[in-house]
Amino acid sequence: MKDRKTIEITGVKHVESFDHEEFLLETVMGFLAIKGTRLKMKNLNVEQGIVAIEGKIFDISYLDDQDGEPAKGFFSKLFK
Repeated sequence: MKDRKTIEITGVKHVESFDHEEFLLETVMGFLAIKGTRLKMKNLNVEQGIVAIEGKIFDISYLDDQDGEPAKGFFSKLFK
């Protein structure tokens, strides 16, 4: 990440959803949420699994369990 304005993420398997305030990415390490304002996808390379995002970044967090267990899936976390 550079100056909370741009970020390049590797290991991306799938872009689940995105808008100007939040990106939800499925990565090799679990689901990753990036929140901010005026977010936009700067670059997407599906073959290499790289996504570049620019905008004002406020929060970056993984949505998997804290105890080392693999994530059960995005929707299972929504409907606990």
